[in-house]
Amino acid sequence: MKKVILYSILLLIGLFLSQLLPLYFQGYSALQPVLMVVTMSALAYIMINVGREFDIDKDNLKQYGWDYVVAMTTATFPWIAVVLYFIFVLMPSELWFNADAWKETLVIGRFAAPTSAGVLFAMLAAAGLGATWMFKKARVLAIFDDLDTVLLMIPLTILVVGWRPALGLTLIVMLVLLVMGYKYLHKWNIPASASSIVAYSVLIAGLCELFYISTDIHFEVLLPAFVLGCMMKSQHESAEDVKVSTAVACIFMVLVGLSLPQIFGAVAPTDNTSVTTAMPAMEMSEIVFHVIMISIVSNIGKMFPLFCYRNEATVKERLALSIGMWPRGEVGAGVLMISIGYGFGGPIVTISMLSLALNLVLTGFFIMMVRSLILSPVKGGAHEKTRA
Repeated sequence: MKKVILYSILLLIGLFLSQLLPLYFQGYSALQPVLMVVTMSALAYIMINVGREFDIDKDNLKQYGWDYVVAMTTATFPWIAVVLYFIFVLMPSELWFNADAWKETLVIGRFAAPTSAGVLFAMLAAAGLGATWMFKKARVLAIFDDLDTVLLMIPLTILVVGWRPALGLTLIVMLVLLVMGYKYLHKWNIPASASSIVAYSVLIAGLCELFYISTDIHFEVLLPAFVLGCMMKSQHESAEDVKVSTAVACIFMVLVGLSLPQIFGAVAPTDNTSVTTAMPAMEMSEIVFHVIMISIVSNIGKMFPLFCYRNEATVKERLALSIGMWPRGEVGAGVLMISIGYGFGGPIVTISMLSLALNLVLTGFFIMMVRSLILSPVKGGAHEKTRA
């Protein structure tokens, strides 16, 4: 568990710096695009390695259809629960049926949907759970629910800014990537050393950033990096490669913390008349209460896998899988940054940011809970870690 503790400390350092640096370093805002590319490069590195270990049974594709349904539901329940909380608890009754209020909260609340695949995989591997049923299933579900989040951001973007041709191009590119990943699964014999993967990661992150600059549409590195890893032939990792992977994971944890937008003092455009921005300020005690409630509501929404896979796993394994879906990170932070870019703000965005920060702080604790459940004895004296 030393790595889990280390990663948790690094996350905290990143979170602390994300709030401190904008106050004392005037040039920090100019560095944010660079930090984002570096963060996405590190995430791409992690996702390429996840893809390298990913395998599917092409003779039994029906099971993945059910996995996608579970992942989509696991992303949808917390999203809808948070939106309902925003509307019916935080907003006055006269806004309950306001179309703009629903539109804005549907976008902001999406931060609660995606599981942080990079953080989750790095933490579970550090905890020694890479060979468990839970890890293998979490790998599928986390990727699917991140994919679902990325796909759903397209209609949400249309809802806010209207239709753009680049959105159609995004859908086509995603479809092509999925087809390529399936067709060429572990068939590409290309260099797979740590240095080569670093180069691929930087290239993917750079291309995604260029796509955003050109179209003003976010294209996350998750899918292209994962698909590239899927297409690469499996090759043995050297001791040096393992060291580089650990170093990248450490850097990634700090950068995920740094990616959190400034919680206090983040100002939306002054010419904006959004519903959320116009909401009155709250006392700190109110904000803390709502942060805790939003965190509880969103994590309860992630518990759907507990009721699935009854023929595959024990209750403890399914509970561990559900808790394993709790970590949020870079994708959720990206949603909040997009929301601020649309001019949304006010206490709802602040509460969302603090909830995301709280969830990040507790990630190490979540993984310890998962490890305790997975490694606890089951009937007959076996351990769940031995399951395939």
